[in-house]
Amino acid sequence: MRSVRFRRPSLWAVLVPVVALAAGLLFATSSRTALGTDLRAGESSQLSGLIEQRDAAVARQQEQLALLQQQVQALTDQAASRDGEVAAALTEGQQGVVSAGVTAIVGPGVSVTLDDAPPQAGGGLPSGATADDLVIHQSDVQGVVNALWAAGADGVAIMGQRLIGTSAVICVGNTLLLQGRKYSPPFIVTAVGNATQMRQQLSASYEVQLLKRAVDDYGLTYEVADQRQVSLPAYDGPLVMQYARPGAG
Repeated sequence: MRSVRFRRPSLWAVLVPVVALAAGLLFATSSRTALGTDLRAGESSQLSGLIEQRDAAVARQQEQLALLQQQVQALTDQAASRDGEVAAALTEGQQGVVSAGVTAIVGPGVSVTLDDAPPQAGGGLPSGATADDLVIHQSDVQGVVNALWAAGADGVAIMGQRLIGTSAVICVGNTLLLQGRKYSPPFIVTAVGNATQMRQQLSASYEVQLLKRAVDDYGLTYEVADQRQVSLPAYDGPLVMQYARPGAG
C-alpha cells in the first residue's frame, strides 16, 4: 500500500492570505473614515468650509445689527427732541464721530490698488522667485493703511469696509480677512483726506518701499490714484472689545 505524503505549506502560501486580509480591512476602514471625501484635502477643506460658514454668519449678524442701529437712532432722536440735556450730550458727542469712524464721510482723497503678480506663461516662476514673492502680504496692506493714517486721513476703508482704531488686517495665503469677512485680490484701499500729503507719506513709508521693490522685481500691482470724491461708509461692526479690559488706574 502506497503511503500518502502531505506537502508542508510554504511560508508565502501562509503570508499572502494574511496580507490580503489586512489590506482589505485597511481599505474598508479608510472608506468609512473618508465617507466619500478626499482625505488628502484634510485640514485645508475643513478650514475653507469654516471660513465660508463664518462669512455667512457675519453677514446675517450685520443685517441684524443694521436694523438694531436704526431702532437705537430713532429712539435717540425721540429722546433728544424731548430733553435738552440729551440733545446737548449728543451735540458734544458728534465732535468725535468722524475720527471714531462711526459716521459716513465724503470728500476728496486717494485709492490704492494692490494685486498679486499675474501668472507666468507656462505656469513657471520668475527667476529667483518663490510663490510667496508673487502675492500681496498682510504687511503690504497694513503698510499702506498706516501711511494713510500717518498722513492725516479723515477716514480709511479696505474693500469698502471702514476701519477704526481696533480694526485688524489679517491675510491667510492671498486671502484678506477683515472684520469677519474674506476678500480676494485685488485689494482696494480708499481714504478721504489731502491727496498730496497721503502720496508723500506713501512714498516715505519703509513698508511701501519694500512693496514697490516687489512690484519692480516680480510684477505685483501697486497703483495710487487721486479721487475727487471718496465715499466711506460708517463702521458697522462691534465697538466693545471682546478680550481687552481697562487697565488698573
